[in-house]
Amino acid sequence: MVIGKYRTQLWDKQTSSFLPSTPGLGMHVEIKDPDTKIILSRQYGSDGRFTFTSHTPGEHQICLHSNSTKMALFAGGKLRVHLDIQVGEHTNNYPEIAAKDKLTELQLRVRQLLDQVEQIQKEQNYQRYREERFRMTSESTNQRVLWWSIAQTLILIVTGIWQMKHLKSFFEAKKLV
Repeated sequence: MVIGKYRTQLWDKQTSSFLPSTPGLGMHVEIKDPDTKIILSRQYGSDGRFTFTSHTPGEHQICLHSNSTKMALFAGGKLRVHLDIQVGEHTNNYPEIAAKDKLTELQLRVRQLLDQVEQIQKEQNYQRYREERFRMTSESTNQRVLWWSIAQTLILIVTGIWQMKHLKSFFEAKKLV
């Protein structure tokens, strides 16, 4: 699970500082997984929070687009975006969970440890996936190098045989041999 919180600020020329943006300014959030499939595509306000879960391991793309063309922002204006992303176990608010489920301190700590173990398992699975992908890439590269060297050797042998026949016919034509 990934939680993202953002806040936008507009540049004010009169005060020469960034001020909280107006409610009319919005942000379009688009999230793609490593296979470039869109997981989330939504329009939010100037301050917002988005959440997504992905079962595909790898690097995800999070794109924030402002509707600033409607606000004539790029007529010399500037926009600042504060982005806070929380991933995995850090997304859980444990004091809130303890209050809601009426957990003791020991039960809450056990839940935190279980979440950490789950996060470690996910990380290990991701590392196994990366290792498998790297191994496949290495084996493919090694196979290509092998075939390339075989092709070079064959080309050299064929070129050598051709040169010997050509030189033999040359010397026979000149009656040197």
